[in-house]
Amino acid sequence: MASPSLMDTLFQRSLDDIIKGLRHQQSTESTFISKVIEEIRREIKTTDLQTKSTALQKLTYLNSIHSIDMSWASFHAIECISSPTFAHKKIGYLAISQSFNESTPVILLITNQLRKDLNSGNEFEVSLALDCLSRIGTVDLCRDLTSEVFTLMSTSKVFVRKKAVSVVLRLFEKYPDAVRVCFKRLVESLESSDSQIVSAVVGVFCELASKEPRSYLPLAPEFYRILVDSRNNWVLIKVLKIFANLAPLEPRLAKRVVEPICDHMRKTGAKSMVFECIRTVVTSFTEYESAVKLAAVKIREFLLEDDPNLKYLGLHVLSIMAPKNLWAVLENKDVVIQSLSDEDPNIKLKSLCLVMAMVSESNVVEICRVLVNYALKSDPEFCNEILGSILSTCCQNVYEIIIDFDWYVSLLGEMSRIPHCQKGEEIENQLIDIGMRVKDVRPELVRVGRHLLIDPALLGNPFLHRILSAAAWVCGEYVEFSRNPVELMEALLQPRTGLLPSSIRTVYMQSAFKVLIFCVCSYLVQKEDMTSEVSDLASKRECSESSDLASAKAPVERDQDEGFNPRNSNQSYEDPSVVNGGHGQLSTSALMEEKSFTHESIFKLLNLMELAMCPLLGSYDVEIEERARNALGFIELVKRDILNPSLREANLETEEVSASRIVEWVHDAFSEELGPVSITAQERVLIPDELVLKENLADLEAICGNVELPSSCSFSLRSPYYGESAGISFSNLQDEEDPEPSTEATSLLTEHRKLHELYYLPSEKNETITIANDYPPANYPSSGINTNDDTQDLVTLTNQSLVSKRKPNHAKPRPVVVKLDEGDAAPVTAKKPEVKDDLLSGAIRDILLLGNEAKPASSQSNPSDKSSIKKKGKEKLNVDLSDSKEDLAVREQPNPENPSSRRSKHRGHGKEKSKKSQGKKDGDGSEDGGEKEKQKSRNRNGKHKTRQRADAPLNVVAQTPPIPDFLL
Repeated sequence: MASPSLMDTLFQRSLDDIIKGLRHQQSTESTFISKVIEEIRREIKTTDLQTKSTALQKLTYLNSIHSIDMSWASFHAIECISSPTFAHKKIGYLAISQSFNESTPVILLITNQLRKDLNSGNEFEVSLALDCLSRIGTVDLCRDLTSEVFTLMSTSKVFVRKKAVSVVLRLFEKYPDAVRVCFKRLVESLESSDSQIVSAVVGVFCELASKEPRSYLPLAPEFYRILVDSRNNWVLIKVLKIFANLAPLEPRLAKRVVEPICDHMRKTGAKSMVFECIRTVVTSFTEYESAVKLAAVKIREFLLEDDPNLKYLGLHVLSIMAPKNLWAVLENKDVVIQSLSDEDPNIKLKSLCLVMAMVSESNVVEICRVLVNYALKSDPEFCNEILGSILSTCCQNVYEIIIDFDWYVSLLGEMSRIPHCQKGEEIENQLIDIGMRVKDVRPELVRVGRHLLIDPALLGNPFLHRILSAAAWVCGEYVEFSRNPVELMEALLQPRTGLLPSSIRTVYMQSAFKVLIFCVCSYLVQKEDMTSEVSDLASKRECSESSDLASAKAPVERDQDEGFNPRNSNQSYEDPSVVNGGHGQLSTSALMEEKSFTHESIFKLLNLMELAMCPLLGSYDVEIEERARNALGFIELVKRDILNPSLREANLETEEVSASRIVEWVHDAFSEELGPVSITAQERVLIPDELVLKENLADLEAICGNVELPSSCSFSLRSPYYGESAGISFSNLQDEEDPEPSTEATSLLTEHRKLHELYYLPSEKNETITIANDYPPANYPSSGINTNDDTQDLVTLTNQSLVSKRKPNHAKPRPVVVKLDEGDAAPVTAKKPEVKDDLLSGAIRDILLLGNEAKPASSQSNPSDKSSIKKKGKEKLNVDLSDSKEDLAVREQPNPENPSSRRSKHRGHGKEKSKKSQGKKDGDGSEDGGEKEKQKSRNRNGKHKTRQRADAPLNVVAQTPPIPDFLL
């Protein structure tokens, strides 16, 4: 029996055999492919073109399906296209079209073969060559084969001619000078009687007009004729795309075209045609009210269709229409809101965008409430789309539509507790940004941050770490607005913070350090006030005995006799009746009066901080270790120089004053208010002259490629959402804050205190709690509102969205929002057009607007054809070319390859036209010379001007095209 390798050499496997073999290889597919590649490498080297083409066919299949590299077989593909057999040629052209690019070394070797096949009498071989050129055409190939394509554009074979017309787009893109050869014939093809040719030509112009539409305004009469006369929907769709680009450039064109578009919209039964008419109207004809209303009616029909594809298209054009015609969205708000519950995710996303477009100052609170309820019942992906839409809409123009920032901060806190929330970075940025911009919201911001920090179950959700970081930063930065700084310290130092990544934990440590500084500084200020008060009372007692002396002395003695009780000492500023009438708007001086700290309470607070920081001295993260050492150094200083009883008894005032001054300095440093930074701030920093910055920093990957960033999820990602969750209603989000802490959060903190008593300050308050075996579940909100109620609520809320243009009266005035003078939006840089597009547009303007009749050297048309082309062009475009030549003769650029044509054209302009054009050229040079001087100047400079025009570059300055008479 022959071995398998011998059988493979005797009997070549076909492509069908390879496909069947791949289907049978379940686990060893890579091994099978490697074996096939070895066979192909051996077979493709043979001189037999049949064997070579079969091997190349198999390699092409593996490249398309399994991305196998086939660049090594480039020359073998060229060998196949040189075969006289059509089957071999077809396989070779397929391989070349699939694998060749501009960097292929042997791509120039196919130029002669392509030229040979383009001139072939077999239309199928010509078709293969054209298809290949349209895919791999480079600048050199397009330049060398332009004349052959130009010839094929006038062939009688429709199959070849339509492909030649399509290849012109590639020629214009790679070789803009091909415009001077092929553009006239391309325009002539618009009058072809064959619908396939017209479809190909309109497709080419549709692509060209999408890049630079102004150059094609003179062709508007031809496109208008096709729009009115054509019955091919696909051709009409492309013409509509062209007019959508041309109409904004010329108002008279829009006025003439809008009626035929509306007629097509009324009469056609093709949904694709109706959709394109609607899109054209809502993008380029928004100034015509009747057309917009008709489009709105057709959009309504799309929205009521059972086909989800048509429904999506209706929502899509409605979203395009929304910015300028929001009334159309409000008319269809019932369908839009019901689409939020659709099964198709694309329909849900489009409807969500339209719902957010209806948000205003008057309904933002209610719409956000209903959308959050939708998010609670939605899948994770759509839930985060809803949250992202709320966040992006509310922060537009520096929170322009937000009136009640207390409500919005509470909403951010509630959104953080939604089970599927993955918008931690966005919520983090807005919490910090609002804190820096809006001073009046800082008390509520601290309250929301406190509720997030005291819930230990939130620490196990990696998607909330960024939000917890913002909450910790806010509570540390604005600790003076906190009702209970000691509780914040306990939350920031709780043992479960070890679950946080290093970058987040350092924020916790820094915030705890800020809270400690605040407490110590408050204690020192309070101590100084008490000392001065005692001295004042002693002086008054020496003067006279009164009842005021006893009433003023009692609280001092009570503070000295009683020990520190965290709960009792904090009851005074937990009572809402004491703190500014229960509204939570606290000033720093009021808080200083209410937050009383004793020697023992500060000493225990320092012990708590020291106990939490000592284990972190051995951390491998340098940021954590540095902050731990800073905190411990400060604690040692305070204990030694301020709280040491022996030093106090020795009355060493010098050391105490020194330490107090250090505490005061650190507190003053943390008290400096932080504000928002402009996006363009970095641009105003001058770069030193000796500093050279590389524009491309891609080489940093080679330098830092081995550096491993610390993982932000070094712990288990087990979902923390099991178990029952307490329900929180969103109906009171806009109400004033509740002065009492929530019972759920308090119970969680109580259970955590019982479980980790060692890390908490002692409490004398009797509490009856149950010891839990594990951390409690996070306090995630639940919704009790069904979808039907949500839909009805949204419909009701948007009824009066645009009825009144006046801003609604709010009981609570909008606080001051800090805005930067230079604006907060990122600067938009205009994209520079590509050089090739400029050359192409200039060449087309040269042909259409300047009447350039240059004949290429490679053109094979006879003089009779040329005269007929000129005649057809004048009749077809309906443009007075003589007038345009009179206005633009100065900028005319004849073909330098045909000087005889240039001279004859220059002599044939006529005397009257020369006077007009020369008057334009010399009008600015000699206004005082009179007609004789102008005439002499024209005669003297005529030849010189002609030579300058002959040497000028091909592209010309953009000119306003003359509008055809039918538009006037």
